[in-house]
Amino acid sequence: KATDPSVSEQDWSAIQNFCDQVNTDPNGPTHAPWLLAHKIQSPQEKEALYALTVLEMCVNHCGEKFHNEVAKFRFLNELIKVLSPKYLGSWTTEKVKGRVLEILFSWTVWFPEDVKIRDAYQMLKKQGIVKQDPKLPVDKILPPPSPWPKSSIFDADEEKSKLLTRLLKSNHPEDLQAANRLIKNLVKEEQEKTEKVSKRVSAVEEVRSHVKVLQEMLSVYRRPGQ
Repeated sequence: KATDPSVSEQDWSAIQNFCDQVNTDPNGPTHAPWLLAHKIQSPQEKEALYALTVLEMCVNHCGEKFHNEVAKFRFLNELIKVLSPKYLGSWTTEKVKGRVLEILFSWTVWFPEDVKIRDAYQMLKKQGIVKQDPKLPVDKILPPPSPWPKSSIFDADEEKSKLLTRLLKSNHPEDLQAANRLIKNLVKEEQEKTEKVSKRVSAVEEVRSHVKVLQEMLSVYRRPGQ
């Protein structure tokens, strides 16, 4: 029901029931990602998009075990298959590919400690499948998991973290919109910080390179009597 492509709009109560089932079944966190991977690879666009939304909600509501399962190369490879022309990428729609990229990119921002997610995303960049980082959508909630892992960007400001938790639990559309704006602002701030760090690292590397060249030049000219 949560991924039924025959309905015009996604059944949010079915998604909640699915999350509840994952949390109550001892094998739920290990089995659910593979059920979703099968749906994400569906030739029906709507079914795949619905499954991606369920995946995001599970990352938010189904705890550490589920999170750890989707952060493994084994699962990430199932998402990569949707993008890669060697596998399913040749017939997967651009809309589905775009959503998969949005999710992977958002995970690299929210979970910097998950090296495998970052490596998988960087590999897609090296292969030319990702030409530039996607912009996170304004009209969709992309919540971080609860509880959030240590070193998550949402732990930096305790007040904002508490506010975000309250807003995400609300059933009012205006609260979810406010949560979305808050998430976007936090992600934007983190991206700006990352860009600044990257520029500093590049500048330092450039200086080191110039110093190395200068040292080599000086060693050539450092002769007796000169």
